Amino acid sequence: MKRLATVALTALAPISWGSTYAVATELLPPDRPLFTGVMRALPAGLLLTALARTLPKGQWWWKSAVLGILNIGAFFPLLFLSAYRLPGGVAAVLGAAGPLFVVGLAALVLGERASLRTVLAAVVGAFGVSMVVLTAEARLDAVGIVAGVISSASMGAGTVMTKRWGRPEGVGPLAMTGWQLTAGGLFIIPVAALVEGAPPALDGKAFLGYGYMMLINTGIAYWLWFRGIGALSATSVTLLGPLSPLTAAVIGWAALGQALTPVQLVGMAIAFGATVAGQLAAARKPKSFSSTEKNDQNISMDLTDEAVRR
Repeated sequence: MKRLATVALTALAPISWGSTYAVATELLPPDRPLFTGVMRALPAGLLLTALARTLPKGQWWWKSAVLGILNIGAFFPLLFLSAYRLPGGVAAVLGAAGPLFVVGLAALVLGERASLRTVLAAVVGAFGVSMVVLTAEARLDAVGIVAGVISSASMGAGTVMTKRWGRPEGVGPLAMTGWQLTAGGLFIIPVAALVEGAPPALDGKAFLGYGYMMLINTGIAYWLWFRGIGALSATSVTLLGPLSPLTAAVIGWAALGQALTPVQLVGMAIAFGATVAGQLAAARKPKSFSSTEKNDQNISMDLTDEAVRR
């Protein structure tokens, strides 16, 4: 039951991210994705860091910066570039392929050996998402595809390295989330200034949209995500990713009046079923423990102060 509760709470993160498109199109200034990335990440990061009242020490300054760039600073701009260069459906499918990156990296870096069921769940989940979001008019663009693939790889590497490095002793997921969001937001600022220029004028709707994006869509969502990475396997967490485009499709239908075809409904059922199957496979398969997880089970290990902790 404890694992089920952790999975359910972690799933709220990609579900929240599924609302990004609707909020951005209905409330935020158009054509300012990088500014939106800064407004999502930096204020939330500073707020969480202030609430945690803990700053990085020693090597955790550069580790937090690396994780912040992988999970936020590089991921956001590349994701937005992919979204602008490709139809939304193609970009979403590239994002849905992220679990396959994590499966491979987790095996190499963490020793998490994925079962055949897990790999099939990742593939079927991406296929289901493609049924939901791809259209016959979808056109491919080389730059957009490369950006989409690299963005998925960046988030995948960030997920694996977040699990690999864990947290310093006595530091909770709130502080770790704050450090990464702050580092990622600071990384995006010069890119946004160079590409988009001065910040746009904001009205009441924009303040409402950015407030939601900062607090719910980013601050709380990423805290739940990183908390889940600490408690579950990296593969298990990333298999929740397809919930994001599925949520976007449901919100588009319920709030924006977008129609759902029978093919899309079948795709939603397939992607959701693959997500559930992936969690069941992760719960049943034998787990290869990292050094920290062995320590948590009282297996004798010679851990340094920089060892990975849950």
